[in-house]
Amino acid sequence: MVKKQNDHSWDLIQSEKGNLPQCNDAWEKKYDEWVGRDWLKWLNSNLSFPFEVKRFDDDNDAYSKDITAQTPFSFGHVMQVLSLVPEDGVFGLIAKVQEGDKIGEAPLFDLEVTSKDNENYWAVREYVVWDANK
Repeated sequence: MVKKQNDHSWDLIQSEKGNLPQCNDAWEKKYDEWVGRDWLKWLNSNLSFPFEVKRFDDDNDAYSKDITAQTPFSFGHVMQVLSLVPEDGVFGLIAKVQEGDKIGEAPLFDLEVTSKDNENYWAVREYVVWDANK
């Protein structure tokens, strides 16, 4: 079976003022698709668990780098996503993660799959971009 190639043109045009895609036909079409999506169901059927992510954002960014370096699941840390749990109303979908021998949780919108070649990269990217623009 040949794996379907996804169209990522919605993510290729970057605005000059930031890193969000400019409005274009591909962006509008993709966003309309996202609005009606049951994200938990869609992600659970489109992701292969476990997979590696890096935390690229954290509500606790105010902490010093020394503290976050020692705190599991913090900004800059690499971990494995084991599963997803339903939205909590504040942080969206939550990833059950493992870092070393510790298991915890992190908001999915704070995570990025470590390699664009990973089969899970674009599914997680869609959720993160949708969440940032909703």
